Amino acid sequence: MTDDTTTTRNAPHSDALVLFGFTGDLANKKIFPALYAMAKRGELVPRVVGVAGRAQTDEEVHRRVRDSIEKEGGGITDGPAFDKLQQAIRYVGGDYNKPETFEALKTALDGAKRPAHYLAVPPTLFETVIQNLGKAGLAKDARLIVEKPFGRDLASAKELDAVARSVFPEDAIFRIDHYLGKEAIMNLLYFRFANSFLEPLWCRDHVASVQMTMSEDFGVGDRGAFYETAGTLRDVVENHLFQIVALLAMEPPKSRGFADLQAAKADVFKAMRPLKADDMVRGQYDGYRQEKDVAPDSDVETYVALRLFVDTPRWKDVPFYLRAGKKLPNTAVEVQIQFKPPRQALFEDAGGRPNYLRFRLQPTSSIALAARVKDVGKRFVGEQRELYACEDLAGEEAPYDRLLGDAMAGDSSLFTGLEAVEAAWTAVDDILVDHPKVVAYKPGTWGPAEADALIANDGGWQAPNPEEACGGNRRKDA
Repeated sequence: MTDDTTTTRNAPHSDALVLFGFTGDLANKKIFPALYAMAKRGELVPRVVGVAGRAQTDEEVHRRVRDSIEKEGGGITDGPAFDKLQQAIRYVGGDYNKPETFEALKTALDGAKRPAHYLAVPPTLFETVIQNLGKAGLAKDARLIVEKPFGRDLASAKELDAVARSVFPEDAIFRIDHYLGKEAIMNLLYFRFANSFLEPLWCRDHVASVQMTMSEDFGVGDRGAFYETAGTLRDVVENHLFQIVALLAMEPPKSRGFADLQAAKADVFKAMRPLKADDMVRGQYDGYRQEKDVAPDSDVETYVALRLFVDTPRWKDVPFYLRAGKKLPNTAVEVQIQFKPPRQALFEDAGGRPNYLRFRLQPTSSIALAARVKDVGKRFVGEQRELYACEDLAGEEAPYDRLLGDAMAGDSSLFTGLEAVEAAWTAVDDILVDHPKVVAYKPGTWGPAEADALIANDGGWQAPNPEEACGGNRRKDA
């Protein structure tokens, strides 16, 4: 593929960053450490303006940033870079609904001509902030960075996009799904299209099924209020796992450029067979209804298992199984491509599990190809072993470091396009309304038994190895 990014390479760089939601959890855990990393690389813009609902002194603002970097960013190891970040920060406290807040923001931008506005606020505030940016004249030559979720369903996604595009041109809107900035996800795209041996195998003639697991060993914590409005399907399946499905299932794009990649992904979402209630299992861990800000009769899912089909010539009738949940046995993200057995069984032990390709995406990054190898001796018997490659990601650029830098530079290649967003919502729109009730499951298990029945005809779920690490424990026989 060619590198079709000339339009972004020559785009003017943003000269300021406005961070709406400065006092929020996302800013504290991800964005402040990312800004510090940018300062260490000499990539920080001269002005960073935080905006939030309450007044704060300069001392409170600086302490918040310092505490975040010390706790979430590995500590302050570069004094001059940290000083540069502190000097760049300004703060505006005010109501997002009031014009005077945006007038104060204009003053704090101190003559910046090309600001980037980052909406790290609840989705209910997106439209309010966008419209007020337009009314205040702060959208001219500016960029808009919107944090997922992009709407709650197809209708709200279209409404949000219409509001955003009434103020900003489409090429100035950057829809962040931080998963796309992870090194392991980028490696999935590279591995898929940089290796010629995969192409003849990567189709319905040779693949029996595909399964994905995104497991977390913790609960909702203090995010109960958010989870009550989202649930697992909206929080991680419709975006994170669907992005992985797209990378696995899409046809080779014409180039690595944004438009071609987004078109290839959108084609996958459009080809998804409409999901029905029978294709879905919803679970809720015991104790969820006692979490803070959760309704005592909540029907919100903390676990989802899906069976979906991508009706393209390459993948028609191949089931894709997706599961994601909280309070499961370990925290990991893994994909397994299950191949069909050999057409002719020449050997007496051929009845075992057929070959598979396994991608470990979190917490380590690895690729394993399971192949049978003959044992020593006269008999033609053997065992299945993994040919294993693990990538040490020490020193990896964190997703928010990469994505913030790309957005400021006008490089949209790792962001999500409008067409793909709407096509993904279309695929799940029916089951957002017509779905089964949640089934309880015990914390520390792999979810409700109903999820096992969903995949029973295709060999069952394969649990990620909790001890796998580069140079450490991994599967020998599976």
